Amino acid sequence: MPTLRFVVYSYENRCNGVLSEGEAFSAHPRLDPNSVLDNGAPSLVNFSIKPGLSTTITIFELNTEGKIVRQHAHRVPGFAFIHDFAITPNYCIFFQNPVTFNPIPFVLGMRGAGECIKFQPQQPTRVIIISRNPKQKRVQIIETRTGFVFHHVNAIELEDEIVIDSLCYESLPEVQPQSDFRQVDFDASKPGQLWRFHLNLKNQTVQQELLISRCCEFPSLHPQNVGRPYRYLYMGAAHAETGNAPLQAFLKVDFESGKQQLWSAAPYGFASEPIFVPRTSHSPASQGVTNAGEDDGWVLALVYDSEYHRSDVVILDAKDFHKGSIARLHLKHHIPYGLHGSFTSKCFV
Repeated sequence: MPTLRFVVYSYENRCNGVLSEGEAFSAHPRLDPNSVLDNGAPSLVNFSIKPGLSTTITIFELNTEGKIVRQHAHRVPGFAFIHDFAITPNYCIFFQNPVTFNPIPFVLGMRGAGECIKFQPQQPTRVIIISRNPKQKRVQIIETRTGFVFHHVNAIELEDEIVIDSLCYESLPEVQPQSDFRQVDFDASKPGQLWRFHLNLKNQTVQQELLISRCCEFPSLHPQNVGRPYRYLYMGAAHAETGNAPLQAFLKVDFESGKQQLWSAAPYGFASEPIFVPRTSHSPASQGVTNAGEDDGWVLALVYDSEYHRSDVVILDAKDFHKGSIARLHLKHHIPYGLHGSFTSKCFV
């Protein structure tokens, strides 16, 4: 079982001046385990975005030493509110959600930035496909039916297609002024669901299919399968099979067999993002390289226990959720609810 360490630290690093003042990477870097542009070496892929009447998307790729090995910027028409993206060996894929942004109330201090974003149901969602090779400047944009995407699961290349799995909403759950998150009416909005999009690069068409109808979010998979075919997926999910509700469970999906496993913390537990941690060999020759199956490892997550007003670190066997939690580490206090996490076997302090 992995050793857990909690480290809180703050630092300022603009990648040796590559990031300008006020510029930031997205919250969702993608680690390509075998970059074709780097002779099979790992590459960390991320992006920054400058929205406006037109939007500039800048793609960065870093090597294991944290140095920029590729950087290229592309302009796309219209305002783009993009939180996440997906990669394949050759492409970066973005979903340009159909929204508008009114900056005036934000600039005047009257509203938060999220309160100034409005969903436009009459407009299509645009899928932006950009080559990871800076020499290929072409940006492909394919339109599909309207919807809203915060998070993508994974993408693969399949002949003339890119297949991408994403967590989709019928519309953006807008933040209303003076709203109270404790009074959210979950029945008033549709849940996030897992959809698969087939992007035909030759015909410029999109076909989509619903994979998981249960309310779900925050996907996680084996890091060696990023941008490549994968079998197992782990997500936060609602306890109930239908309807919209807070995430109180974790769902494992086996795309090969079609089977699903659910571990639930309901009624008093509330789930955060699950993190898949692969089992690694600890022999001197292995250097920590994964040598087991795709679902051989653990799922780690923070779960808020509302009965005791504290958070637990929950550890599940990634192969078999039906075992229940392998360990449940009770913290002495609650951790404020957050969005994302990661795992490292190294201690940086």
